[in-house]
Amino acid sequence: MRRESVEVSAAARQRLELLGRDLGRMPVDDAPEVTLVPAPGRHARESTPPGNRALSRVDDLRERLGWTSAHLAVVAVLAAAGLAVVAWSVLHSAPREVAAPTATGGPTAVGPPLLVAATSEAVARTEVVIDVAGKVRRPGVATLPAGSRVIDALKHAGGARPGVDLSTLNLARPLVDGEQILVGVAAASGPAAGAVSAPVAGALVNLNSATVEQLEGLPGVGPVTASKIVDWRTEHGAFSAVDELLDVDGIGTKTLAELAPHVTL
Repeated sequence: MRRESVEVSAAARQRLELLGRDLGRMPVDDAPEVTLVPAPGRHARESTPPGNRALSRVDDLRERLGWTSAHLAVVAVLAAAGLAVVAWSVLHSAPREVAAPTATGGPTAVGPPLLVAATSEAVARTEVVIDVAGKVRRPGVATLPAGSRVIDALKHAGGARPGVDLSTLNLARPLVDGEQILVGVAAASGPAAGAVSAPVAGALVNLNSATVEQLEGLPGVGPVTASKIVDWRTEHGAFSAVDELLDVDGIGTKTLAELAPHVTL
């Protein structure tokens, strides 16, 4: 193909030379038309297929940058790795459906009544309720932390009154929930001071240490009057005489006459 093009070009030049010699004798309008055939070169590349054209551009770029085949291989590997990373990210970032948890027949979070009761009992053991009576500055019921001792109850009641003998009390003894501590007075039933009191049938009731329940057992005394006796004792301190019952609201001379044979100080 290249040889034929060369021959055609040579023939065209020869033809032009012959025509040039006759230009002086031949009118311009009568000059023969000459079709020029382009020689292979820059114009021949335009008919190259797109695939070959791309490869040619790659070769030109490689020549300009000075890359070798090894450089191109590294670039190809990096491009493939980048595409793999992008594909992996797309696949793993797609939302997934999560199945809703199904209800099971297991135990619920609410504990059984037995456990709740045990917990309440454990909480109740963290404190003790005692009654401090007798010759103290602030007699009455007190709530102290579990493990407290008699000395702590005495301090909570403001301490003993001046001149009170505390040798009958074991100040280091741990307190028992519900007990009554008598300071400076003897218990009506005869046990040692500081012991837990208990009502005894036919025994005299000590006005300075009796509970509301014990006072209710006295003649002419109901729950309201018994509570008023304890309230008066809490506010004014221990009774110094049985006649001071007249200062309690609701107790008159008739009630005092009924109570006097059954109470003591």
